[in-house]
Amino acid sequence: DRWRDYTALTIERGDAAGNSHRANRFEFHRQVSKIGKPLDKTEWSMTPPTVNAYYNPLENNINFPAGILQPPFYSASADRGVNFGGAGAVIGHELTHGFDDQGRQFDARGNLNDWWTAADAKAFTERTSCIVDQYAGYTAIDDVKLNGQLTLGENTADNGGLRVALMAYVASLAGGEPRVLDGFTSEQRVFMGWAQVWCENRRPEYERLQAQTNPHAPGRYRVNGVVSNMPEFQKAFSCKPDAPMVRPRTCRVW
Repeated sequence: DRWRDYTALTIERGDAAGNSHRANRFEFHRQVSKIGKPLDKTEWSMTPPTVNAYYNPLENNINFPAGILQPPFYSASADRGVNFGGAGAVIGHELTHGFDDQGRQFDARGNLNDWWTAADAKAFTERTSCIVDQYAGYTAIDDVKLNGQLTLGENTADNGGLRVALMAYVASLAGGEPRVLDGFTSEQRVFMGWAQVWCENRRPEYERLQAQTNPHAPGRYRVNGVVSNMPEFQKAFSCKPDAPMVRPRTCRVW
């Protein structure tokens, strides 16, 4: 293993602001120093206990630190449907990042390369504009709306990820009879697994800040924004045509 060298970084007790500033400066210079050098494919962008995952377009791979392999995302003893809705959808999310508004600009070898045809790009833009408009119509707090363009990549990945997870779950049944558990069908449990991982409670001040800076939509829209685009959800929960989770115009990129 190769460990990052922090000897050039000074951390002082009682100087939280200064420590943060120095840490940011250290990381900036560390990243800039990579320019012109070969890509280090052994470097991880997250620590092992981090509860997150990421797609690396430069290496065309997805990475899952150990921290995310626990409830509510995954448990070896949990129902399969819930696991597919949690960790499965996150896997699908990261895979979809390879074909979102940023990931699509890189080819299979990690090179910045516009490899799509003009027709592909046009169709992609038309489909993603639906996603932009949908999420721009959501209110984060008070008079603050979500930025549909800022959150486009993550929203595209959320929509594609849950769809892929549901398809994978159905395929895993291999034609077998799905179980009803605690009164919920198998497909309902996939959607519940997705909803569980984004359950959160934010202070108003934080909600306002995140709406202006975070490329991720708030948890409630990561759930409702996605499932309202899926006929599979409407069928699973027997939604009527005028139900809140039935959109008159659904969006689908992948």
